[in-house]
Amino acid sequence: MTTPHWPRVIALVDMNAFFAAIEQRDLPELQGRPIGITNGAQGTCIITCSYEARAFGIRTGMRVKEARRLCPHFLAVAARPERYAAVSTAIMDALITITPDVEVFSVDEAYLDLTACQSLWGPPDTVARRIKRTVYEASGLLCSVGVSGDKTTAKYAAKLRKPDGLTVIPPWETAARLRDVPVTDLCGISHGIGGYLAARGVRSCGDMAKLPISELARRWGDIGRRIWLMAQGLDPAPVQTQVAAPKSVGHGKVMPPNTRSHEVIITYLEHMAFKVAVRLRRHQLHARTFFIGLRADEWLGGHYRSEYPTDDAAPVLALCRNMLEQHWRGQGVHQVQVTALDPRPALAQGDMFGDSAPRRAACNQVMDAINQRYGEFALAPARLLGRSSMPNVIAPAWKPYGHRDTIQQRR
Repeated sequence: MTTPHWPRVIALVDMNAFFAAIEQRDLPELQGRPIGITNGAQGTCIITCSYEARAFGIRTGMRVKEARRLCPHFLAVAARPERYAAVSTAIMDALITITPDVEVFSVDEAYLDLTACQSLWGPPDTVARRIKRTVYEASGLLCSVGVSGDKTTAKYAAKLRKPDGLTVIPPWETAARLRDVPVTDLCGISHGIGGYLAARGVRSCGDMAKLPISELARRWGDIGRRIWLMAQGLDPAPVQTQVAAPKSVGHGKVMPPNTRSHEVIITYLEHMAFKVAVRLRRHQLHARTFFIGLRADEWLGGHYRSEYPTDDAAPVLALCRNMLEQHWRGQGVHQVQVTALDPRPALAQGDMFGDSAPRRAACNQVMDAINQRYGEFALAPARLLGRSSMPNVIAPAWKPYGHRDTIQQRR
């Protein structure tokens, strides 16, 4: 019997407990053991954990102390973000050999548009097995693959059988397969949106057809229209092969509990300002508006504007000092955040103001070149000798291509 030609074939590749699986592959003594990845040897929060750990109820975001209460032989393993980034890049490069239409959704997930490849690779279940084999050959790791006629249903399908699963939902079956699925199980529909829908009688995907699409369109515009279609297996969103320019560039870091030292707080703020400035320069961006904050019981700080668009840490640090003078009254804080809110492409001319700007730009260029060759902070302001020793961690939305090709210091 001939397999029908699908109007669209979308696959979602989802790696299984990605960071933990890499550690278990690289370190055989960890295989089959309940492990959790933490931010360095001092990290107390679990970034992700192995399936053996999940069997004990351990989950992402849990404290190591709680994990050991649930599982006394739980092992905390310090993250190696550069290793995870390298493996992710190898996987994404391998997927491009199947189709050029690959959207790197996150460090461990990717969408593939296989519509044009049906005559080359065969029916969807056949190409799905090829994808799994390709990923394993590139990384030595298992993955789960979902295939359907749209992105949302493909992602839902990939979650149905984990680890090492393969689920194919033909497009003519999507509405029936999704009918009893809670709308909040679909990617992109948060509990906030779910609450709005529940108040209108929409709890499962099958309920969505009872609600006029115009009602969601009035509330959320095109996003609302897409939500209405997603619930019926008709998500029109294409696979995006280009990474959009970032809407913000930020770095935050958890501090020691109840930090009250002005010197320590300034060091953390300068650390984050320095990292934001480096990322802006790396992607030829300038920004003028920044969120600068400290977290106590609630966030202290707000939005600050530099005199001119900048990619230099010095004016950002000046804004940080202004924030401290205006909002901090000596209370204990435990987190800092510096975020450029309006990054824009830097101009070769016109964004350089003041007598010292060309010299600052030249110094930054030399400093960036040295740090790229010899390692982050090989050359940095003297104050940053006292920065936190916690290592960088990989951001959840890290991508091997485009603006998110970076490993961030977050927690």
